[in-house]
Amino acid sequence: MIVSCGEALIDFVPARTTAGENAYVPRPGGSPFNVAVAVGRLGVAAGFLGGVSTDFFGRQLLAALHASNVDTRYTTRFNRPSTLAFVNLEAVEPEYTFYDSEAAHKQWAPQGDLGTDVTTVHFGSLSLIDEPAAGHFAELMTREKGRRILTLDPNIRPSVVRGNEAAYRARLAAMLGLADVIKISAADLAWLDPDLEPAVAAAAWLRAGTSLVVLTAGGAGATAFVRDGRAITRPAQPIQVVDTVGAGDSFMGALLAGLELGGAVTSDDLVRLDDAAVADVLAFAIQVSGITCSRAGADPPWRNEVTLPGGSATTRS
Repeated sequence: MIVSCGEALIDFVPARTTAGENAYVPRPGGSPFNVAVAVGRLGVAAGFLGGVSTDFFGRQLLAALHASNVDTRYTTRFNRPSTLAFVNLEAVEPEYTFYDSEAAHKQWAPQGDLGTDVTTVHFGSLSLIDEPAAGHFAELMTREKGRRILTLDPNIRPSVVRGNEAAYRARLAAMLGLADVIKISAADLAWLDPDLEPAVAAAAWLRAGTSLVVLTAGGAGATAFVRDGRAITRPAQPIQVVDTVGAGDSFMGALLAGLELGGAVTSDDLVRLDDAAVADVLAFAIQVSGITCSRAGADPPWRNEVTLPGGSATTRS
């Protein structure tokens, strides 16, 4: 099982009423939530670990997880409000304004050990910023090092980081040093260090013990860096973009699902991946992300809508 750790929230996405008025449509979201949904829809065992409100938005989030075949045994309910995120789609990348005072996702704390069926644990986004949960997630990653594959997508939210940037940068650096797989966007890398070349950043993480670093660059495709310094690039697919909400999360979910479908269920398996396997998984993640971009909001495809790594189409059960 691939367990995604972090926040679940409600994205309010711009829309128009039948009268032509501006409106917002509430949709289940949150980066780790979206990753779990993508994995579950692709037919790979998925779980979500984090705090979810007991309010009606929380019930909506839980129902959406179940509808996408996501196991919620590691989900903790809190009598705190759900985080609400209003999305601006007029910028180059989606911009978010968060309303999360005393929100449920910030309250998560360890509830016990993960089961032996958990192969991969994923981290990222708001859950690395907001205390006290952020510290607990960092501790969980440290505890699980060497037990399962650890993956990280920073998915940095600069507007939220302001005010505790030093603590966030220190936590993020430590977690990047623990990750077996790092997925990072060009925008996130520029925020970390605008003068740092992707290949240089990837080489440093690989020397520190990471097995696979993937840089996503939107319409320019994605590049995977492996331990001996090789770079494997795959182009983006031509699509009619509706919006890019959840695109990176769908990419991450497909990357993790593709690795597991290819037999990479331990850190040793990751080290043994050859170029063809990495390229295949990269193309799969681009395919899934592209389909998400062709739809409104974070709506990743189901297994019957994609060609799995290895070139085989399949049918949703």
